[in-house]
Amino acid sequence: MTWPMLFGVLSLMTFQLADSAFVGQLGRDPLAALGFTLPMYQLVIGLQVGLGIATTAIISRTLGAGDSLRAERLGGLVVAVGAILILVLCLLLWLLRAPVMTLLGADASLLPLIQSYWMPWLVSAWLGAMLYFGYSVCRSHGNTRLPGYMMVVSSLLNIGLDPLYIFVFGWGLPGAALASITAFGIGCLVIYPKLLGWQWLRFDLLQLHLATALKQLGSIMAPAMVSQLMPALSAMLATALVAGFGSAAVAAWGLGTRLDFFSIVVVLALTMSLPPMIGRLLGAGDLEQIRQLVRLSVRFVMFWQLAIGLLWLLASGLVSQLFSADATVRDVLESYLVRVPLGYSGLGVCMLMVSVCNALGLAMRALLVSTLRLFLCFLPLLWLGGQWAGMNGLMIGALLGNLCAGVMAYSFYRQGMQALTLRSAEA
Repeated sequence: MTWPMLFGVLSLMTFQLADSAFVGQLGRDPLAALGFTLPMYQLVIGLQVGLGIATTAIISRTLGAGDSLRAERLGGLVVAVGAILILVLCLLLWLLRAPVMTLLGADASLLPLIQSYWMPWLVSAWLGAMLYFGYSVCRSHGNTRLPGYMMVVSSLLNIGLDPLYIFVFGWGLPGAALASITAFGIGCLVIYPKLLGWQWLRFDLLQLHLATALKQLGSIMAPAMVSQLMPALSAMLATALVAGFGSAAVAAWGLGTRLDFFSIVVVLALTMSLPPMIGRLLGAGDLEQIRQLVRLSVRFVMFWQLAIGLLWLLASGLVSQLFSADATVRDVLESYLVRVPLGYSGLGVCMLMVSVCNALGLAMRALLVSTLRLFLCFLPLLWLGGQWAGMNGLMIGALLGNLCAGVMAYSFYRQGMQALTLRSAEA
């Protein structure tokens, strides 16, 4: 179940890196504008992933109980609720775009450029979320192949359209968002007819006892969504800290963050494939098998992410030259790649533990782990590092914060498993 999602998520990260590389050729200001929109993108992603977690948990359990008709209606409910929630968020972001950018520390000279990009970008964010909800319904039915294939196809289409829209048509920075609109729109036209044809979606929602269904959805979605929104809030605060070091630092930080997304692609794939497996084992009462599965996953993630961090360190000079034509941005990005990726193993373990806790029904524990990672480990060390040694110190703070978060998250998971074991023994 992991392999299709691995290639799918890898392709998504690749097109985001390609976006950054193409925009980087436009100069420092477009790249900085892209960096300032990144926290808002994480906000949208947090909302849609939180709903996706609830989708997988609820529909898979309903299918396990043998009620396929209710599972189909829950799929329709998720798509409808997701469409409305993301639309409302995108409208709010559009209406509040100027004060938000000012709050993040954007220079006044960048605001016109950001405004020209935001409208097509918000449309692409809504379409991307709708495509993700379709993927979530597929995964809850045990189908990871179609989402994996569609992620690859839409990403390749996006990469192919980027140079055409940005350079050939002369649309500049907004062209990157218009390429995403085209790719995501085509993806939705493919996946939703499939879901309807397989009868995995039904929209006769009045037959669902909406109050009960929404309560069930909200009980998992609310803490999961808040948990997923924490990184967005953290990204906004981190961007505000970085903005104090100038637009070149923001541009490089934005590029580095996108490289982070690319670097944790295997972890993201595991967070999508593990929950259905853990849910089934939990339903069977096989806690020991869950422990073995999680232990194996944690060991793999630690070694894999450490190798990725070392790879970025060795390739830092080459990568920084590839992604920006600005010498100052290149220097800051190279410094980022030498330091921050060495903490990827801790970040990967933390992300995995959040996903595992949600799958175990420990949603509040998952929320606590996410909150403490950012506001006890990451942001305080980021600020202290910046105060101690400027931009380089801030990056060292990011490294140490991620490592501390991994240790904390694993200890919280073990405590949760002990509580489940005692509960199971008493039952």
